[in-house]
Amino acid sequence: MSATYLDEVESRRAEVAAICARLGVRRLELFGSGTRSATPRDLDFLVDLGDRPPSDYARAYFALREQLETLFARPVDLVTPPGLANPFFRQRVEQEKALLYAA
Repeated sequence: MSATYLDEVESRRAEVAAICARLGVRRLELFGSGTRSATPRDLDFLVDLGDRPPSDYARAYFALREQLETLFARPVDLVTPPGLANPFFRQRVEQEKALLYAA
């Protein structure tokens, strides 16, 4: 089996956990090309930020994206649970996702 970028992400699990804890992330999972390729152009994460006021939610969302982009030196796309409304997309994410952090 060939290595995927998930191996790199796993090697930085402590740093990911620190970012998530600092920002109040409930759950963070990697999916997409980061779980299938050794050299993805970007990383796709499913993130649960919980219930919070809109301004706090936006602040945490953009801070998380920026900090993950800095940590992994590549663009990051964040998808939230409401973004899984399309059943075909939801099924693909469910099949590929790898848990990185859970509070």
